[in-house]
Amino acid sequence: MALIDYGAGNLHSVENALKAAGAANVAVTADPDVVRAADRIVLPGVGSFRACAEGLRAIPHLVESMTERVFVGGAPFLGICVGMQLLASRGLEHGVTPGLDWIAGEVAEIERTDPAIKIPHMGWNDVALTPHCPVGEVLEPGEAYFLHSYQFTPDEGHAVAAMTDHGGGLVAAVARDNIVGVQFHPEKSQAFGLALLSRFLEWNP
Repeated sequence: MALIDYGAGNLHSVENALKAAGAANVAVTADPDVVRAADRIVLPGVGSFRACAEGLRAIPHLVESMTERVFVGGAPFLGICVGMQLLASRGLEHGVTPGLDWIAGEVAEIERTDPAIKIPHMGWNDVALTPHCPVGEVLEPGEAYFLHSYQFTPDEGHAVAAMTDHGGGLVAAVARDNIVGVQFHPEKSQAFGLALLSRFLEWNP
C-alpha cells in the first residue's frame, strides 16, 4: 500500500491507523515507481486546497503515477479530508486552483446558513449513507470526527456516498468505481474509523 507523502498530510497518525486496521505493508512514499506498484493508495491532506494541490504537483510524475495506477491498474484509492477534496475539478480557497478532476465538482467554503453554526465544522458528527451509496462495502453509517471549513460538492449527485448535517447537509463522502473519499478523519474516529480502514483494506471493487 502507498500512503502518499507530499508534505500535506497527518502521515504518522494515518500510518498508525492503517496498521491498526490490519495493513501489513504501508509505504509512506512520494516515489512514482512505488505508487505504480502499490496494491492500494491512500491520499491524506490537511491545510488549504491550494497548498495541498501545489504540493502534490510539485513532485515530478507523482500525479501521473497515481492516475495510472488508479484508472489503468484499478487500485482501490482512499482520499482523506483535503485528500478527498483534491478529487474535485477545482478548489475555490485562496482563488481557483485545479484539482485532480477525478470526480467532477468544486470545493467551496461552507455556507453559514445559521448564525449559530460554527465554521470550521469541527468535532463528532453523524455519517449517513445516501440511498444510492456506491461503496457500501467500505462505508457504514455512524459517527466520525470532522475538521474542515470547505466542502466538496460534486456536479453529479450519484457521486455523493454519504452526508452529514451541520446547519444543513454537507457531503461526508464521495465515490466512483474504485475511488472513495471521506471528508472526516478515520484516523481520529476511533472504532468507527478503524473499521472503515479495515473494510478499505479488504475492498475489491
